[in-house]
Amino acid sequence: MASHRRSSASGFNGGARVTLLSATVATAAAALGTAPAGADPSTGPAAIRAMVDRLYEQAEVATERYNEAAEHADELGAQLTRVRERAARGQEDVNRMRDALGSVAGAQYRSGGVDPALALLLSGDPDTYLDRAAVLDRLGDREAAVLTDLRRAQRRLGQERSEAARQLAELERTRTALARHKRTVEAKLATAERLLSSLPAAERAAYDRASRSGRAAPDLSGAAGPSSARAAAAVAAAQSAVGKPYVWGANGPNGFDCSGLTQWSYARAGVGLPRTSQAQRYAGQQVPLSQARPGDLVTYRSDASHVAMYVGNGQVVHAPYPGAAVRYDPVGMMPIASVTRP
Repeated sequence: MASHRRSSASGFNGGARVTLLSATVATAAAALGTAPAGADPSTGPAAIRAMVDRLYEQAEVATERYNEAAEHADELGAQLTRVRERAARGQEDVNRMRDALGSVAGAQYRSGGVDPALALLLSGDPDTYLDRAAVLDRLGDREAAVLTDLRRAQRRLGQERSEAARQLAELERTRTALARHKRTVEAKLATAERLLSSLPAAERAAYDRASRSGRAAPDLSGAAGPSSARAAAAVAAAQSAVGKPYVWGANGPNGFDCSGLTQWSYARAGVGLPRTSQAQRYAGQQVPLSQARPGDLVTYRSDASHVAMYVGNGQVVHAPYPGAAVRYDPVGMMPIASVTRP
């Protein structure tokens, strides 16, 4: 005889919570490219916290790729503008020289007729005919020089237009990559948010990534000073951003991702840094961690996908991850890849 269990009056009993946790873990595992482990409710929250950490790391990698593509798109846009301006000036030169040759044709017409060779040159591409010595022989030295200049100008114009077309195509490819990286970041963050939302309230309230617990300004008394006045200004700027939210793809002044914070801080000091943490890793002199000074950039993980600014006494300031504000943390919060002095 079948037995029947009365459902809980709450509408969300322990079995339902286990089902939700299991489904959420399975979703996260798919996002991470791994198969879900057994849905043991006793280890569910711990597994979820680990998956959230991993999703944040992956989102940070994708964010830096997005930043790199965005920086490249900006460069390409500026280059395309310059090429188009050169092409416009080239077209003006071509028009001016054709007008000059038109004046010659007009003078010939008034004196009894236009030289057929000149008429032919004015009606089409002179480059086709300038290689014919007979044509040049029938024109004066001045007209021949103008035609030679015209040929060169048209060649330059053709090259500029080809370059503009090439850069436009590359810009479109870069914009496609931007959209792809954006979708990746948003998907990772959305999955992490669903995972955190599936945790019990107490677990959610207690969640914070290990070794990233710094909140108050650290005691920097007795710490070695910055290596330069520019480094000091950058440290002051980064400290002024403490409490501002992490916003992926942002470089201030109201929100930051990790490399956006360091770029913005050094920009306030009059120093231009590349946009990504990977590029910032090489934007200066590499120094040992034991010799780190305030203002030095500390990159993390083997791929340098996170960057922070050293402020002294074993502390850094950085934009940690979504949901966390810019803050201080121990320099050893993650595996260190390098220390760079801009």
